Amino acid sequence: MLRGSPRRKTGEGGFPYAKMAAPGSGSARRRLVQYVVLRGDLQREPLFWPLGALVAQACHAALAATHAHYGHADTGAYLAEAGSMRTVVLEALDEGALTTLADTLKQHNIDHKVWIEQPENIATCIALRPYPKEEVHQHLKTFKLLK
Repeated sequence: MLRGSPRRKTGEGGFPYAKMAAPGSGSARRRLVQYVVLRGDLQREPLFWPLGALVAQACHAALAATHAHYGHADTGAYLAEAGSMRTVVLEALDEGALTTLADTLKQHNIDHKVWIEQPENIATCIALRPYPKEEVHQHLKTFKLLK
């Protein structure tokens, strides 16, 4: 630790949220999931984005959603899971499907981040903050796992 830097209280494994529980979790631990929905058409004709660029879009969206909702108890509990975080990456067929999903999530007050790639200014991905699966799965069940 650097001299003069503030000490941050940490839980197990040095993670600051390791002992934080989500509200209402009691002794029964809720399984939290972060959903990421990536446009599948970006990897096909005529766009042919490289795999690394697609992975970067998903990473940017997931980190942005986590950062935007860093203070939420579920986000803290998810981060405390460290090596056992559960992330599900789904495929939206195209930008229209991604936009429709964003509208649905907004209507149902589900916290999320639409990642807009610059300088192209196109929506590439949506990431939700970590949620208990049962709270959000109904809005995502029409999407398949990204292949």
